[in-house]
Amino acid sequence: MGSQSFFWAGNLKFLRKRRKLSQDMLAENLGMTRAKLNAHENGHSKSPAIEDLLLCADYFRMSVDTLLRVDLSKLSELKIRDLEAGNDVFLSGSKVRILATTVSSSNEDNIELVPIKAKAGYLGGFGDPEYLSTLPVFNLPNLSKDKKYRMFQTEGDSMLPIADGAYVIGSYLSEWRLAKETPCVVVTASEGVSFKMLSFQVEERSFLLRSLNPIYTPYKVPAEEIREIWKFEYYMSDEFPQEPLTLQQVGIEISEINRKLGLIQAGNL
Repeated sequence: MGSQSFFWAGNLKFLRKRRKLSQDMLAENLGMTRAKLNAHENGHSKSPAIEDLLLCADYFRMSVDTLLRVDLSKLSELKIRDLEAGNDVFLSGSKVRILATTVSSSNEDNIELVPIKAKAGYLGGFGDPEYLSTLPVFNLPNLSKDKKYRMFQTEGDSMLPIADGAYVIGSYLSEWRLAKETPCVVVTASEGVSFKMLSFQVEERSFLLRSLNPIYTPYKVPAEEIREIWKFEYYMSDEFPQEPLTLQQVGIEISEINRKLGLIQAGNL
């Protein structure tokens, strides 16, 4: 990644001055040393680390590709505010992030496994090859060579009949503009890793996340909070799928709970 081919250094300095921050202030906000920030701004860092790119992208609310490929000093203030508001052409996911991965001894992509106990660390390490190298890896036959796969262990009952603790294999989505509701593993800045039915809300520039279990309420996540999306391909579980509860069954269960509570209060149970 040669600095002469990108606008990284100039954009970083431009955005800092636009916010009227000193190098010391911005370095403190980003959690890096002033010397490191100075190296970035003056083009001395020929290959910016992925974590630094993502850190600055999150801080300035712009995609990595915008910071690298767009000369922000040539844009109007209105356009820059538009980018900060989330109207970034790269935020569809197609050119936002550099996907870190691991490969086998035969130079083929591994399927990395993210178990429940690794979910918390994954949010901070998904872009770090060193972190990914600590995850269990495996390969499966008959999978398309044109896709990148990763496996995530589910947690909870929100996606029944896929049971708690099942293993979901997803293919990496580089384009986030889903044409229809799709089961996906979603990595967000606020919630980490979750498995949900996902649909893109075009006008609101957000995603609607819905559970298959009807007792859970759907919720929306702004597009800029999304870090990765993995489209559901397969799942593995040692439990036989349960039949999902209907709304009528949920109502019956609630009525029964209320009946028992009434008996307890009356001293009859």
